[in-house]
Amino acid sequence: MTSSVPKVRLAGGLEICRVLNGMWQVSGAHGTVNKTKAVEAMQAYVDAGLTTFDMADIYGPAEEIYGLFNSQLKSSGSAPPALQGLTKYVPRPGPMELKVVEKALQRSMSRMKVDTLDCVQFHWWDYKDKRYLDALGHLSDLQQEGVIRELSLTNFDTQRLEEITNKGICISSNQVQYSLIDQRPAARMEQFCVANNIKLLTYGSLAGGLLSEQYLGKPEPSSRAELNTASLSKYKNMIDAWGGWTLFQDLLVALETIAKRHECSVASVATRYVLDRPAVGGVIIGCRFGVAGAGHHISDSLRSCSPDLRLTAEDHAAIEAVTRRSRDLMGLIGDCGDEYRS
Repeated sequence: MTSSVPKVRLAGGLEICRVLNGMWQVSGAHGTVNKTKAVEAMQAYVDAGLTTFDMADIYGPAEEIYGLFNSQLKSSGSAPPALQGLTKYVPRPGPMELKVVEKALQRSMSRMKVDTLDCVQFHWWDYKDKRYLDALGHLSDLQQEGVIRELSLTNFDTQRLEEITNKGICISSNQVQYSLIDQRPAARMEQFCVANNIKLLTYGSLAGGLLSEQYLGKPEPSSRAELNTASLSKYKNMIDAWGGWTLFQDLLVALETIAKRHECSVASVATRYVLDRPAVGGVIIGCRFGVAGAGHHISDSLRSCSPDLRLTAEDHAAIEAVTRRSRDLMGLIGDCGDEYRS
């Protein structure tokens, strides 16, 4: 039974689910991945109507796993549901000739078993190296040729987003960290995106799982054994910068009260909060496809994007009472994506 998962339409016409299945988790830093089991696990998400997958050329076997699943679906005989496969192009800095860009896209297409790429989210490590503009120029041409449907960015700041848009390159979305903890997109990015029909696709919205009942009332995790995935250690650092564990506990207490009011989980409240922000098209929820012992979050994901879950003014006031006591991450870290660049 497919529930109707709300969709959002990107600038190029691609419709994606408002909750996306994230595949950074299969890159290896979240446990060893069994490809066969990963493909099996993906089926349950698609059966539930969660048909949009987010991956990257640098996420280990992510594109190949998607390709295996994609070809399996197509050969299953019945009319398979349409999948949306969003990938990323994350080149090492170097010359960005057309043939270099084309070769990278060809590799993604052959791994993903597709003839065109639904969406390519471009990432660049060093703004001082202006060749990102060459790469985006080629990507834009390839979009005109129909190789790519949506041309998007990952972890670009507002200044560069503006620069790229002013060059006449039409950007569909920017993938950034956005959560109750990290609200930097609200400072500058969101306003520019709303004005230019650019959607934000957000990650880190559950802080790698820290924004859940599981951590309510728990002592601060500090050891490698407790922070045993790349996500947990990454977002624990973000919480430390934001205001620390005691303040985070206050936030979890507020979220649990809200969750009880709406008969849902803390994760659903945290996701809904981000989904309701201006410019947010979708929230990416990481899925540990094919990792032994990994649970899945299908019911949470469906609940968080369901139109029945509406946060009230009272809910927002309770959240705000905690978040206003936090540090200014924009001043501390800089705009979206600055944490990846020196």
